[in-house]
Amino acid sequence: MTLAPALRFGASAGVNGFGFGGILSGLFWIVISGLGVRLVSRLASNANSRPPSNLPPAESPLGILKKRYARGEITKEQFDAMRRDIVE
Repeated sequence: MTLAPALRFGASAGVNGFGFGGILSGLFWIVISGLGVRLVSRLASNANSRPPSNLPPAESPLGILKKRYARGEITKEQFDAMRRDIVE
């Protein structure tokens, strides 16, 4: 057997630096680790990018202005001035 002298000294076929076994094993774990990091980062970014489903739709600035005028918070002159600013 050709492996018998190497195994006698505690070395296996290519795992402890003999041949490509150590390099391939290291590359395998680097690839697995990289895929794990990518998976975690994708899951984290997808969780943060979706808006919460329980929020009402956003209201337009003109709609907010109309509500403030209807409640009497602003005068007609203020409403007209603010509306011109929004529309322009």
